[in-house]
Amino acid sequence: MESSKVYFTDLRTAPGNDLMTKLVRLVKRAGIETVDFKDKFTAVKIHFGEPGNLAYIRPNYAAKIVDLVRSLGGKVFLTDSNTLYSGGRSNAVDHLHAAMDNGFNPISAHADVIIADGLKGTDYKEIPLDGEYCKAPKIGAAIADADIIISMNHFKGHEQTGFGGALKNLGMGSASVGGKLELHSSSQPVIDTDKCIGCRICEKYCRHDAVKVTDRKAVIDYSKCVGCGQCVAVCQHGGAVVKDWDSSETLNYKIAEYALAVVKDKPSFHINFIMNVSPNCDCWNHNDAAIIPDLGIAASFDPVALDCACADLVKAAPTLEKNVIADLDKKSGHDCGHNHHEGEDKFHIVHPDTKWEAGVEHGEKIGLGQRAYTLVTVK
Repeated sequence: MESSKVYFTDLRTAPGNDLMTKLVRLVKRAGIETVDFKDKFTAVKIHFGEPGNLAYIRPNYAAKIVDLVRSLGGKVFLTDSNTLYSGGRSNAVDHLHAAMDNGFNPISAHADVIIADGLKGTDYKEIPLDGEYCKAPKIGAAIADADIIISMNHFKGHEQTGFGGALKNLGMGSASVGGKLELHSSSQPVIDTDKCIGCRICEKYCRHDAVKVTDRKAVIDYSKCVGCGQCVAVCQHGGAVVKDWDSSETLNYKIAEYALAVVKDKPSFHINFIMNVSPNCDCWNHNDAAIIPDLGIAASFDPVALDCACADLVKAAPTLEKNVIADLDKKSGHDCGHNHHEGEDKFHIVHPDTKWEAGVEHGEKIGLGQRAYTLVTVK
């Protein structure tokens, strides 16, 4: 089988050849114009940035992709799903505020924003997959209903998966709140009675009549509970919570299956921004210092190959000073010499208990893409 092509451009610029021009040239070389966008609903899946975290992709880049898709006849919108945790994007109202504050609006990004899983994270569609880990992934309805998927992904570290790239943005990012619970945990939710105020919102939204409020505290009937996570999604007080967290390997397996559900039976195209490679997830309300220099932008129709290529580029790069890797070196007394960890897996250094390889291996196994790639440089 011929290896997948991953197209890459560095961040060197010149008059008349700015980064946004290079982005458009990159995606055109990668073949985005071969997709039939005419009158197709096109979801640009992007992380709008948790308030306080500045590592998100600039809306200027999103605007260029939006303009290109629209010029090809697509009905394009920007989208993301709500978060499982209580933060600045756990419901559509707060999520839209975060997106607008960070420049993802019709003025700066040239497209409207739709929160894929609705006001409280309960608007989703189950995509029949019969996967090894996920039988019917719960995907935000606006993403599930889209005809075409374009993912724009900030490539960075992640404390549970090793790194976050195309697979993570597609799989975890497109999941409804209940879907995110399925991804994170193999167990059913529990009630934190100290935080539960007996407001009955979980009782109202439980589709399986499994939650009842007794003596001003919610109680889950586990003979009826299917672990859908809607109680976690709608609780605004942290009363319904995740009990157990899956291992890094299992989480990566599930994310790959959810990513497959997102792109199943529809065209998709993926762009990774290897910039501001922070050590942790963008869902934190802060972003720590980057671990390597900014490298560039990569694009491919194959999200598995794309993530593998970006991981290899990060591995080959030197580390920067004054970041978490430098702290670990100092603490351990390790002297990396003059190579500054060139050729070493930075994500394993930062998160030794994770195994990002599990995600791309499983993605290849289930037909999402292939790990073998050919890197094509675009000037």
